[in-house]
Amino acid sequence: MNSGSLPLSLNKKLVFMLLLMSFISITSLLFIYSRLEKNLSIEIERQTAELAKAIQIGVEEVTATGVTDEARLSKYLKDLNARGVREISIISNTKEIVASSNPEKIGQPVTHKRKELIIKAELGEPVSEERGAYNVIVPVIAGNAQYGYIHLKINKDDFSAILKENTMKRIAATMLVFGFGIVMALVLSRRYTQPIQRVVDAARRVAAGDMNQQISVKSRDEIGQLSESFNYMVLKLKEMRSLEEKLREAEHLSGVGLISRNIAHEIRNPLNFINLSIDHISEKYLPTEKERQELFIQLIHGMKIEVQRLNSLVNDFLNYSKPIRLSQSRLKVRDLINDVIALVWAKAEAEGITIKKDYEYDTEINVDADLFKSCLLNIITNAFQSFENLPENREKTIIVNASSAGDKFILSVTDNGAGISPDNMRSAFEPFFTTKETGIGIGLSMTKRVIEEHSGNIILKSTQGSGTEVKIILPVDNNRENL
Repeated sequence: MNSGSLPLSLNKKLVFMLLLMSFISITSLLFIYSRLEKNLSIEIERQTAELAKAIQIGVEEVTATGVTDEARLSKYLKDLNARGVREISIISNTKEIVASSNPEKIGQPVTHKRKELIIKAELGEPVSEERGAYNVIVPVIAGNAQYGYIHLKINKDDFSAILKENTMKRIAATMLVFGFGIVMALVLSRRYTQPIQRVVDAARRVAAGDMNQQISVKSRDEIGQLSESFNYMVLKLKEMRSLEEKLREAEHLSGVGLISRNIAHEIRNPLNFINLSIDHISEKYLPTEKERQELFIQLIHGMKIEVQRLNSLVNDFLNYSKPIRLSQSRLKVRDLINDVIALVWAKAEAEGITIKKDYEYDTEINVDADLFKSCLLNIITNAFQSFENLPENREKTIIVNASSAGDKFILSVTDNGAGISPDNMRSAFEPFFTTKETGIGIGLSMTKRVIEEHSGNIILKSTQGSGTEVKIILPVDNNRENL
């Protein structure tokens, strides 16, 4: 539908359809009734013509001089009988039947009943009705002389059959038209109740917690507006749920931050004292014997490493609990990835891991360089750890790929390591979830926070035993040309 045209409302559509159905019904009935009336008129005209012909023959027989042609009269009435005239008789002035389509009545005097009919005819009542037929008495007068009478007996049932047939046809036509109207009403009802039922079903699924509901909008009437309003409502509910989740996460982080600050306050000072004490002990109590000296140095070195590890854990707590403040600038994708790979290249060679670069596509993206590099470094580090406990002869490969899809920049890191189990996949981005013996499990959670702060998205796909793919999707400013 063109945007400039005004869509018909549902109310107007229904009124228009009802008017159209009424017009079709009335037109159909008028057409059928006119055809039936025309057929009835033709039949009446035919019967009238046949009656006129019968009367004409009867007059000719009455007024004819000499012997009447009874054979001609009988032959004609034989044909006429099938068309509604049951019997025709010619009565003389002496009330004797001189000719008849029924040969047995010729020469007989008229019955008392026929005499009554003749009297009524002379009094101006030429037609009388009896069971199943009409009796018509027509006096034959030529000049001033009366020659006799013509008696016609006309089948009443023929006209009744015609009227009954026409009535049945009208009833059938009316039922047909109203049947068509009912079918149209059912079609219209189904057409407009199905979209409403889809909205009801989708609303129930949303009420059950499924927010991934969208109804296709196929019209611009009230049904279409209802579908659009439902989609808008679901979108707002999803946003509200997302805000609630972020609020719960913020409350959680607030609690973690409070704990982290207390931990940092309670642990950092003792750690600094322990670290200084270790340095003091290493200088003052260094053994003179060479063997004991080497053992002493190893012990001191191990202690300092553990102190540094504890200090690193405290820093991780503090960094995770702090609000993220971005310092964004436009940077080339290739430079960012190369800087991170340069940090891990030596470790990859030492552990027999091949890093394949697949990012000839290059563009500029608006990111916080330090945070983005930290996210990519964390993902690659997790890929390194996925090769632990694998056979030495197994090929270890990490593929770093950069591409675009519309106005989105996509960076993926794929490894062929151990993969992640389905149960662990559901908790991979949760804070403090880890399957490693070391670390506190905030790497992927922090990465997800950073990417979402950049208005992006992170997708994790993994098959246990085959490998893992981590995909980062960020918006790209399409007004700037790719480099």
